[in-house]
Amino acid sequence: MIIKIGNKTIGNGHPSFIIAEAGVNHNGDIELAKKLIDKAVEAGVDAIKFQTFKSENLVTGYATMAKYQKDNIGSEDSQFNMLKKLELSYEEFINLKNYCDKKDIIFMSTPFDFESADFLNSMGVEAFKVGSGDLTNIPLLEHISKYKKPVILSSGMATLGEIEDAIISLKNIGVEEIAVLHCTSNYPAAIETINLKAMNTIKDAFKIIGGYSDHTVGITIPIAAAALGANIIEKHFTLDKTMEGPDHKASLDPEELKEMVISIRKIETAMGNGIKMFSSSEIDTMAVARKSIVAANDIKQGDIITLKDLNYKRPGNGLSPKYYKTILGKKARKDIKEDEQITLGILQD
Repeated sequence: MIIKIGNKTIGNGHPSFIIAEAGVNHNGDIELAKKLIDKAVEAGVDAIKFQTFKSENLVTGYATMAKYQKDNIGSEDSQFNMLKKLELSYEEFINLKNYCDKKDIIFMSTPFDFESADFLNSMGVEAFKVGSGDLTNIPLLEHISKYKKPVILSSGMATLGEIEDAIISLKNIGVEEIAVLHCTSNYPAAIETINLKAMNTIKDAFKIIGGYSDHTVGITIPIAAAALGANIIEKHFTLDKTMEGPDHKASLDPEELKEMVISIRKIETAMGNGIKMFSSSEIDTMAVARKSIVAANDIKQGDIITLKDLNYKRPGNGLSPKYYKTILGKKARKDIKEDEQITLGILQD
């Protein structure tokens, strides 16, 4: 199975589709958002993703902040007040989409409500990314399904059964291009909570595009996900980890993002095609490192070759030791000096 997003093909046999998750790390400032786009382009990612919402459609006035949000911000407020500071207007998102088109990077944004989803669809987004918090929001999934565009689901906090429910809700309305990203919804997420093998459990269980959305510190785990076959990798990044806001501390800085992309692409190159065969680059080494059959002692013309007459030494440009049995019992056509390579040409039955 493959998914097409813009000019990118996603699936087995294709490079990992790397999403730089800008999220709300623009802190409600469109100029910072544009700088994030610039850095994402420099890093070589495939797409940059924001979050589109209106706070009044997303949370109640009395919803409290998550523990990680309190810890990362260093203060406590309502979710509504926190999110209100991080909103961008629809007009600003249109501006960002146009900026992404100009910079030749795919624009994506996660909608958190029906209105935001409709707006993103009207902008002509290539695909929809649904956050972990809305995996069980079947009404929103059914609403997004009507657009008949590829859907990428994050699955933090979810069971396999809940993922199945989400996939069924999408397919029931005709969405076939579905990807599910394994995820641990802590910011940052501790290494021991990642359970990276679950990524392929999801992929194999539902025969879909699979990937990983990372919230750990650093780039080690997304690189490991690429080695395990992640079709999609998503990672938060920021301009400066010390900025005020809920997600900066669990994000990469621009240089780390660039290093992650470089490392993932190296991993993909190293994975190869899976066929075990010597590389053309090894041919010279083969002659040097492998061994040939040589005489263990001086052998006279007419002598019968026995096991005690054989030794195995470099270089490997002669008869391979694996053929030693084929020359046992044969006669030497000529005198053979110690360490001289023994070949079939200098033997007779």
